[in-house]
Amino acid sequence: MSSLRQVDPEIYRAIELERKRQQSTINLIASENYTSRAVLEALGSFLTDKYAEGYPHHRHYGGCENVDVIETLAIDRVKQLFHADHANVQPHAGAPANMAVYLAMLQYGDTIMGMKLAHGGHMTHGDKISFSGRTYNVVQYGVDKETERIDYQEVERLALEHKPKLIVVGASSYPRIIDFERFRQIADMVGAKLMVDMAHIAGLIAVGLHPTPVPYADIVTSTTHKTLRGPRGAFILCRQEYSQAIDSAVFPRMQGGPLVHAIAARAVSFHEALQPSFLDYQRNILANAQALAAELQRLGLRLVTGGTDNHIVLVDLTPIKVTGKEAQEALERVGIVVNRNSIPFDLRSNWITSGVRLGTPAMTTRGFTATEMKLCANLIFKVLTHLGDKVVEDQAQGEVSQWCHKFPIPGIDD
Repeated sequence: MSSLRQVDPEIYRAIELERKRQQSTINLIASENYTSRAVLEALGSFLTDKYAEGYPHHRHYGGCENVDVIETLAIDRVKQLFHADHANVQPHAGAPANMAVYLAMLQYGDTIMGMKLAHGGHMTHGDKISFSGRTYNVVQYGVDKETERIDYQEVERLALEHKPKLIVVGASSYPRIIDFERFRQIADMVGAKLMVDMAHIAGLIAVGLHPTPVPYADIVTSTTHKTLRGPRGAFILCRQEYSQAIDSAVFPRMQGGPLVHAIAARAVSFHEALQPSFLDYQRNILANAQALAAELQRLGLRLVTGGTDNHIVLVDLTPIKVTGKEAQEALERVGIVVNRNSIPFDLRSNWITSGVRLGTPAMTTRGFTATEMKLCANLIFKVLTHLGDKVVEDQAQGEVSQWCHKFPIPGIDD
């Protein structure tokens, strides 16, 4: 980045500081990962200079013959990866992808059903802070208070009572397998469309380690930067009958020109996910999550739902009298990055919270195994049960530094 250093030393310095932060911290944020060098090269390419409103072979600008090839490859690869009829790879992020589905399938004011944010859902699934909660009539479902798992009987009861036009499935902090077939049955009972947001678990689904929603859902959305290990961005899959409605909702109704460099980077990540080694990588993500969860439980921490089926471990800190905010800040002081997170039936605000969400994709990318995850669990437990203890924090910081030096970041340290 020699040119950047000369042209804009302030931005160069901030980027360098971020590089050092990433290299020197253990990243347990479930929604983050590290891309490959190939993905970064595509993302940082001169493709950012090209305007390409429209779709392959139907552009509003000239000079699009090469970007048509790129977008077509991205479409074909993601369709192959998830065995889908149709794909749109232009949404800039997960929230716009979900917005496009609503625009395609609904009228303003229609009734939708989505999972409560505090129970593991996403804000774009109908939460009042999001456009989705302000634009549509929202009925929210959640988890059973005892099991902390989705209460499918309650979902069915609510659907029969409120007759939603769209049922939204998917979560940002739900550590268990989701029964897409059961949701399809409920949607059919009331004549609703079924949308699945598989953003967090897309990588697991791609290799068959989580049931796929594609045969059951009318429309599937996903980001590309979590377990899928691609650049920040999103895509939409749908049945062929909805392809025109989805494409026109993305462009021109919601977005203008696509980010061609980002689409190229997504295409690279889809190619990587189609390789046999990606299955082993996803298996390691699951094994690491299981090891992390089991060790935290052995140490005495309570996990929401009692464990995990995916890459997410949601810890209830109430028994040790620590808030999510306190835990996040204490762990960050020693170089372990997590996010505070609400737990089902949380009595604290979503700014303070009673839990933390942990995830294993990023550190699996760096080479962590179950052994390191267990050691990490012990470090987390020690810091959280000795909150503010400078001696404990200094010792923990030293251990984190050693691990980070031992496990470099692919893409950055290559």
